[in-house]
Amino acid sequence: MKSWFLLLLLGITNTVVAQSVSLQQLLCEYQHNPIGIDATRPALSWQLDSKGTNIRQTAYRILVADNPAALEKNRGRSWDSKKVSSDQSVQVLYNGKPLLPATTYYWKVMVWDQQGKPSAWSETAQWHTGLFSPRDWQQAQWIGYEKMPDTARIVPAITNDSDKKYRNRKDILPLLRKEFNIAKPLQRATVYISGLGQFDLHLNGKKTGDHFLDPGWTKYDQHALYVTFDVTSQLHTGTNALGVMLGNGFFYVPGERYRKLTGAFGYPQLICRLHLQYSDGTTENIISDTSWKAAPGPVTFSSIYGGEDYNAILEQPGWDTPSFDDASWQPAVAVPGPPQLDAQTAAPLKIFDRFTPLKVTQTGTNTWVYDMGQNASAIPAISLKGKKGMVVRITPAELITDKGLADQSAVGSPVFFNYTLKGQNTESWQPQFMYYGFRYIQIDGAVPAGSSNPSGLPEIQTLYSLHTRNAAATIGQFTCSNELFNQTFKLIDWAIRSNTASVFTDCPHREKLGWLEEAHLVGSSIRYNYDIAALCRKVVRDMIHAQTADGLIPDIAPEYVHFDDGFRDSPEWGSNGIILPWYMYQWYGDKSVLEESYPMMTRYVNYLSQKSDHHILSHGLGDWYDIGPKFPGESQLTPKGITATAIYYYDLSILSKVATVLGKKEDAQKYLSQSEAVKQAYNRAFFNDSTKQYATGSQTANAMSVYMQLADPRYKTDIVENIVADIRQHNNSLTAGDIGYRYLLRVLDDEGRSDVIFDMNSRSDVPGYGLQLAKGATALTESWQGYRDASNNHFMLGHLMEWFYSGLAGIRPAPGSIAFRDIVIRPEPVGDVTTAKASYLSPYGEIVSDWKKEDNTFTLRVRIPANTHATIYLPAESTSDVTVNGVAVAIEKGYKEGRYIMETGSGEYLLHVVNRRPVTSSAGSYAGR
Repeated sequence: MKSWFLLLLLGITNTVVAQSVSLQQLLCEYQHNPIGIDATRPALSWQLDSKGTNIRQTAYRILVADNPAALEKNRGRSWDSKKVSSDQSVQVLYNGKPLLPATTYYWKVMVWDQQGKPSAWSETAQWHTGLFSPRDWQQAQWIGYEKMPDTARIVPAITNDSDKKYRNRKDILPLLRKEFNIAKPLQRATVYISGLGQFDLHLNGKKTGDHFLDPGWTKYDQHALYVTFDVTSQLHTGTNALGVMLGNGFFYVPGERYRKLTGAFGYPQLICRLHLQYSDGTTENIISDTSWKAAPGPVTFSSIYGGEDYNAILEQPGWDTPSFDDASWQPAVAVPGPPQLDAQTAAPLKIFDRFTPLKVTQTGTNTWVYDMGQNASAIPAISLKGKKGMVVRITPAELITDKGLADQSAVGSPVFFNYTLKGQNTESWQPQFMYYGFRYIQIDGAVPAGSSNPSGLPEIQTLYSLHTRNAAATIGQFTCSNELFNQTFKLIDWAIRSNTASVFTDCPHREKLGWLEEAHLVGSSIRYNYDIAALCRKVVRDMIHAQTADGLIPDIAPEYVHFDDGFRDSPEWGSNGIILPWYMYQWYGDKSVLEESYPMMTRYVNYLSQKSDHHILSHGLGDWYDIGPKFPGESQLTPKGITATAIYYYDLSILSKVATVLGKKEDAQKYLSQSEAVKQAYNRAFFNDSTKQYATGSQTANAMSVYMQLADPRYKTDIVENIVADIRQHNNSLTAGDIGYRYLLRVLDDEGRSDVIFDMNSRSDVPGYGLQLAKGATALTESWQGYRDASNNHFMLGHLMEWFYSGLAGIRPAPGSIAFRDIVIRPEPVGDVTTAKASYLSPYGEIVSDWKKEDNTFTLRVRIPANTHATIYLPAESTSDVTVNGVAVAIEKGYKEGRYIMETGSGEYLLHVVNRRPVTSSAGSYAGR
């Protein structure tokens, strides 16, 4: 029934309106004009734009050159693909001459449409290559202020550091600098730099770029990331100065104050290559070596967990300028570094929102608490006036105690920042190498300007909360008429924003670790909202580096510390190593990630096979934080054998598909056969064919069995009805936890029971999002109940956002679709929702679904991007009047089970339905997963 032509079912002409096609969104490795790309065959993508309908690409031609002049003459000196008869516009791999390191390449593309008409050439895009091998670093050395003795290293990190030797291990947070001369006109200057744990780069007195906490966190004994900056505009003819400040990050976690773990890969260190390209064609390199100078900086304490101290008296003005006298500084020392350096291609962290105080309360003689209104990953930014040497303590917290003081009891204490004044006019400061999750800021030792100040304390001029997060672009929007749903969307979104760093963290305070189950369970919710393709690729590589010799993928990556039992080895967590690459292929069409991940995948299923007992797994954490009689933690309602074995089967079924995509036919059959054996064992062990229930009959047990297709199709309807009955018996409330809830929502959505999803989530009197909001939460909490003694900024339960897009608004990929090439628009007008609108910028272009329900009418506006196909399911009756863009259509040609179904290519459409009775969502299955 599928067709590329408009509305064949409608009897409307399928003539394509001749329209010119333009090209936009030229991407290299998911990025616009990126620098520091170390892929030797980068993936190129573009989008077609046209006002016409049913626009398709039938061929393309790509030109790549190492200078723009050649490209302007249509000469692809590096690659001319010639005319390629293909509709592929996503993830086209470069196939030209071998790329050179530290080189800019320019490219453009043209396409031919479905009528064979060529487009104009696109605008020119570019990418700048990174450093492909160690020799490309031009003999740059890792350098620091001091070298750590091997006996002081703590790798892996430890969690039980009661031994006093792990305390009071303060290190030097250094400044490093290098002066150099530029004697002739400069064409381009590019710096490649890694500073561990974190760094700030300065050139001639100014910070380079707007990144925060570069580089991304990795397993530093295996590899580190370097960051690339174009610094041409920061340099000038004559003497220049390069300066770097270093912080600890996860590279060195001190033993003072709160910490989830104590570790030490080394003392802070850096490696740097500044590549100077002159207008006369010559080049020069400034590299890190022992000719650099080093000195302690004003940051006197830095802990990714415990806080940061800054002594402004120790500042050395001009340290990053050419005129500074560094005679008292010592030569930098050479130190060993990670064996591998990779380009940081995921978006960096940056500072976004700035929150001002909603309320200021005095809670003690010299103590004030500021309510910033939003619980977020952030840093405090303070400006104040006071006497030299006075110390102001800044304590962040999610909650406050009954006495109104900062309460860190649920997430680890003490965490604070100390600022020592230099006593010169107004001083402003914000942490550089640490962030925290907080809503409240407690200030000790200072007073708000204008307040009574008999002790002569420093006066606070301003205080802000600066939200920091991964700078992944926002590519989705959602809103609807149900205000509780809008608030829920915001609640989940703030948890996503607060936990999308250089890994997907569980929380921005207590742990900040990359717990892997979140990446695949909440990943789809995030992907609708943010462009996390490059970040997902980093997570995949983190898992590859974390995998053990026997095949285990631990629960966290990077694995800084080895936890015990299920906290290191839980299949629902480790299976992210198989599920995430597959989801990346489905969402972005990235086949290369499957190729890169395949050895990891096969080793992990082999590991699970060896741990299984007659194909059944029963270890791990199970349905973490489900709702049972006890305080949440490990699974209470669902046997661990259900979640562990179901995810094991899911792994095998995915791996069989991956092997097929990669052309590994024997592997595909092997894993398919293995999955069938697991399915049979699973059903023998857990299914009751009399009650049509799995194991305890919990929401998670039944939902995972249906979603993973473990259930016999003969029983699926009965099992789904049992799921619904259980929800109704719990007063339309959920019991599923971190693992099960996503699958519960997917099954209900797929089976046309969004009405049940509405009933579960449109209330505030049972555990869930509404209850958290009613308790005052401003970000998603760790527990469904919104407990105070758990994290109050956690995104592991954010699964409902996916339904807002896929169910309520109705934007989802068709079964088997890759990169949203085939789209389903299937809105669900449930409950009291009268309007819903969502947009998602897919790899092919923006998809929009915007509907409105009034009495007996239903109106749907849809936008389908060029080079794609869509199937639209319109709520209707068999007797409804339907119009498309004002033209009446014969409903009997496309009506089925409460939906009018039509197929179309690209374009914008207005669909209008008039029914004889009010529009409601109809129950009807949708077998997409």
